[in-house]
Amino acid sequence: MANIEIIVGSMLGGTEYIAEACQEALNSKNHQSKLHFQPNFSEIPRENTYWLICTSTHGAGDYPDNIQAFVEELENCKEDLSTLNYWVIGTGDTSYDTYCNAAKNISKILKSKGCKEIIPLKTLNALDEEDPEEVAHQWTIKNNDLLIQAY
Repeated sequence: MANIEIIVGSMLGGTEYIAEACQEALNSKNHQSKLHFQPNFSEIPRENTYWLICTSTHGAGDYPDNIQAFVEELENCKEDLSTLNYWVIGTGDTSYDTYCNAAKNISKILKSKGCKEIIPLKTLNALDEEDPEEVAHQWTIKNNDLLIQAY
């Protein structure tokens, strides 16, 4: 099946659990996946792979500290990324007007680089979700057919 690089942006660790739940779901469908808790753009494969980006939003719509350098390198990347397929899960709190801005922004950056979004952006509201890891796990399982079609 597919090789998936799971790129994680998290300040407090909650999004790490969501990424792990997604990895468990992907592995249950026979995909190969690797978690990147300290993502380094130059070290993450871009050929014959998919990217799943799980990120929270910090402060006034900012990226978590651990993913900021990755995003800067992505923004400055000059190589052709048009063969890269991706999807994004954002976590946040709808009481803020910058709800899931980091996830929305990284998706826009990837699109601007020619990458193909294979599953529409999923946002998880910390105020609503009783068990965001389970929601992400079930959402990943549910969207497996879209991943297989892109494969």
